[in-house]
Amino acid sequence: MRETYKDFDATELFCPRCRKAVPVRKRLLLILPEGEKYDYSCAYCGASIGDKMVTEKGNFPGIIR
Repeated sequence: MRETYKDFDATELFCPRCRKAVPVRKRLLLILPEGEKYDYSCAYCGASIGDKMVTEKGNFPGIIR
């Protein structure tokens, strides 16, 4: 079977500081051998309200010397 969806991005999440669902800003936190880690923060108050790890096999080139 063919994969229909590979990846989703959040557009709104619940912010405990604002006490409502708010638009989010996604930013790259880390690039790791196992994938890239992203942080979702509230567009209004800037609080971190979630994260996401994106893994793709064979995408990391390794250590370059």
